[in-house]
Amino acid sequence: MMTISRRLNSLVSLGKQLTDLTSAEFSDVFIKAATDNPWFTKDNIKSSLAAIRDQYLNPSALETLVERYKVDDNIVSKKVGLILAGNIPMVGFHDILCCFLAGHISLIKYSDKDRILIPFLIKKLLEADAESEAYFVAADKLTGYDAAIATGSNSTATHFRYYFGHVPHIIRQNRNSIAVLSGHETDQQLLALGQDIFSYFGLGCRNVSKIFVPEGYNLDRLFEVLEAYKEIIHHHKYKNNYDYNVALFLLNKENFLHNDMLILKASEQIISRIGSVHYQYYQDIGTLSDWIHRHESEIQCVVTSMDIPGVERVDFGQAQCPSIDTYADGVDTMQFLLGL
Repeated sequence: MMTISRRLNSLVSLGKQLTDLTSAEFSDVFIKAATDNPWFTKDNIKSSLAAIRDQYLNPSALETLVERYKVDDNIVSKKVGLILAGNIPMVGFHDILCCFLAGHISLIKYSDKDRILIPFLIKKLLEADAESEAYFVAADKLTGYDAAIATGSNSTATHFRYYFGHVPHIIRQNRNSIAVLSGHETDQQLLALGQDIFSYFGLGCRNVSKIFVPEGYNLDRLFEVLEAYKEIIHHHKYKNNYDYNVALFLLNKENFLHNDMLILKASEQIISRIGSVHYQYYQDIGTLSDWIHRHESEIQCVVTSMDIPGVERVDFGQAQCPSIDTYADGVDTMQFLLGL
């Protein structure tokens, strides 16, 4: 098996291969992925690749992570079954990366929604060091695993817990992210919030699906700033979902606001439909902090510029730029893997 130094070098080399995304090889992959899953537009794929390159494959970030966890060459390699999500491009790559850094073999069950991009990344990694091939095994059905990391919906999570109950496991289910506005945000901050809402069409668990605003907040201002993202309505799947949801809310005689590309709907629920964001008024930060803590199992991150007691915040525009040591659901994947 490869030493940790060699594994690090191969990952750094992969990052360098993602510096120029304009080659014919990348263009061909973009077309294939978009054909396989129309939500995976060229711009979204490039954004995801850039985030992987800058956050996950950055030499300094990789070295810091290895030093932090004291990864060495005394690891006993295990087989880890991975059931990957496919809601946004290459969202499952972080689990593969962590397994590789920890010295384990990934038995990978790809999502039907993302069958092109991650295999392509692994192919590029093998070009950097062919010996790494032993660490990645594609599997239609997982067998012979020593541990498992599975990502799915709330309903599939129940099945995963039963299916993987006999081995160490991490099970992930539905989460969404929220934003909290003070009412004093600049237009630039609200524009950055638009990235947290609209990137990847709002399909990621780190996308903002609900906004808390202070009593009396003028929602028209939010609409005005977010008009900058109006081009999103030209994507046929987004538009179909938006039109359907407008019709559904009208049919059900529900109150909502819309501006031909986004629906704002008052709701206590965190999860919102595609093309819509929920909003809820709050009166004081203490009560809001309590609400967030009561619902923390449903929340991936909190986007705000405010200091909320006991709540870790993410700056506006940064929700979809997690660092290499930002773990889904707050469960430390590296610690889990190194403890096997």
